[in-house]
Amino acid sequence: MTHAPPSPQPAPSALQQITHPDGRVSLPEGQNPPDGPFTNTDLTPVPMARRTWGTGSFSALWVSLSVSIPAWTLASGLIAAGMDWRQAMLAVVLGNLIVLLPMVLTGHAGAKYGIPFPVFARVSFGLRGANLPALLRGAVACGWFGIQTWVGGQGVYVLVGRLLGDGWLGAAQFGGNPWTLWLSFGVFWLAQVAIILWGMEGVRRVQVWAAPLMVVGGVALLVWMAAEAGGLGPMLATEGELDWGPSFWALFFPSLMGVIGYWATLTLNISDFTRFAASQRAQVLGQSLGLPTTMTAFSLLAVMVTAGTAAVYGEALWNPIDVVDRMDSGIGLLFAVFVVLLATVSTNIAANLVGPAYDLANLKPQWISFRTGALLTAVLGVLIMPWKLIEDESVYIFTWLGTVGGLLGAVAGILLADYWLLRRTRIDLPSLYTRGSRYWYSGGWNWRAMTAFGVGALLAVGGSNSPAGEGPFPTEGLIPVLAPLAEFGWVVGLVSALVLYWGLSRFVPDRGTAADSDGESSGAGDTTAPDDTSAR
Repeated sequence: MTHAPPSPQPAPSALQQITHPDGRVSLPEGQNPPDGPFTNTDLTPVPMARRTWGTGSFSALWVSLSVSIPAWTLASGLIAAGMDWRQAMLAVVLGNLIVLLPMVLTGHAGAKYGIPFPVFARVSFGLRGANLPALLRGAVACGWFGIQTWVGGQGVYVLVGRLLGDGWLGAAQFGGNPWTLWLSFGVFWLAQVAIILWGMEGVRRVQVWAAPLMVVGGVALLVWMAAEAGGLGPMLATEGELDWGPSFWALFFPSLMGVIGYWATLTLNISDFTRFAASQRAQVLGQSLGLPTTMTAFSLLAVMVTAGTAAVYGEALWNPIDVVDRMDSGIGLLFAVFVVLLATVSTNIAANLVGPAYDLANLKPQWISFRTGALLTAVLGVLIMPWKLIEDESVYIFTWLGTVGGLLGAVAGILLADYWLLRRTRIDLPSLYTRGSRYWYSGGWNWRAMTAFGVGALLAVGGSNSPAGEGPFPTEGLIPVLAPLAEFGWVVGLVSALVLYWGLSRFVPDRGTAADSDGESSGAGDTTAPDDTSAR
C-alpha cells in the first residue's frame, strides 16, 4: 500500500510574529524576512509605527476613488442605455452596498497583518500560485489606468483647445484622432507617472486635498446644467426608454453586475491600503462611511446631469468631457476641466497604479520594486488601447465591467473562503516569505485554489455575450448553455469558487491549512506584545 507524501512542513525561521493587544500582528520592529525570491522592501509587513491611517484617511480615500470619471460614466452610461434616473440609482446604490461587504472582509487581512494583496493571495494560492490572481488583477488595472488616462488626455485637449482655438482642436488626424489629442494623452500620462514616483505617502496627500475640490466641482456642474435645463424639475422629469417591466429587469441585472464589477479590483487589493490602518475599526468605519455614501451622491450628480443633457441637447451625453465642452463660459470651462483632471489623477493613481505595482513586484521581487511596477503598469495601460474600451457605453459596462467582475469575483470567493471560513483569520507571517513553508503546497501552487478559480471563472464568464452584436462576444454567448449565468457573473464567480474551494480544502485538506485553522503556531513561534501605546 502506498501513501501520499506528507505536506511540506514550515521551514525554520528566526522570526517570531508578534500579536498585539488590539489583535493586529507584526514582525519584531526592525526585522524583516531574509532576502530571497519572495521578498523585497515593498512586500514585507508594514511595521506598527507606520500603520497610521485613521478613519478620516480611509473616508478620504473612498471620496477620491468614487468621485472619478469612470464612476461618472458608469452611472451616466445607464441613462444612455435607456434607464431613467431612478432606475440608474437603484442599480448604483444596490451594487455598492453589495460590494462593501467583501471589501471590508478582505481589507481585514491587510489591517491585521500589514500585508499587500499579492502576499495575502499566497495564503490560498501558494507562494508561486499567487502570481495568477496578482497578474489578473494587474492586467485589469492596466486597462483601467489606460481608460482614465485617455479621459484625462481628452480634458487636456479640450482645455488647451479653448485657449489656442481651432488650430489645436482641428489639427491633422493620426490614428483616427487629432495628433494634438494624442499629445494631450501623453502629457497627462507623464504627469501621473511623476506623482506615483513620489510613493504611497504622496498618493495619500493628493487624495486628502483633492477630494473636497472634486465634490465642489461636481456640484458646480449640476448647478450649471440645472440652469441650462430651466431647473431641476425638467431634468428629473426626463423619462428613460424603459418602464419597470421585463425590459428593464433584463437590463438591470447586467447593469448591477457592471456596478459591482467596477469595484471588483478593489475587493481584492484593498489590503494594499488597509495594511497602513491604525486599527481594524479605522478601516471598517472609514470604508463604510466613504464608499456607499460618496458613490451614491456622486452617481446622483452624474445621472441628473446626464438626464439634463437629454432635456437640453436632445441626447444623453454620458462622457463629462462632452458635457463641459458645451459650456460657453471660459472661466466655467477652465474650472470644470481642472476638476475633471484632478479627479482623474487622484483616482487613477490610487486605484490603478498602486495595486498592479505591488502585483508586478510580487512576480519578481528581486528585480521589480514598487516604482518599477508602477512604470510597467503605465506602459501596459497604453498598449491595451483604452480609447477602444470607452468609445461605446454597451462595451464599457456590459462587456468590459461584466467580464472583469466575473473573473475577479472567483478570486474574491477563494480569498474569503480561505481566510474567514478555513483559517479563521489566522496566518503565519514568516511562512508567507519562505520556500517550503506551509504555504508552499505543491511546488508553490495550491491545486485546490487553481481548480476553484478555473471552475468559477468558467461559470461566470463562459456565457458572455454581446447584445445586438455590440462587442467581442457572439450574441448567443461563448458557451450558450452558460449564457443565463453571465448576467450574474460576479455573484456566480464568487459563490461557486468559494463553495468549491471550501469543499476541496475540507475534504482533501492541506496540513498547513489545518494547522492555521487549529491556531497552531509556526516553527517560528508567536509572541504577544505588552499592552502599551506602541502596540496600538
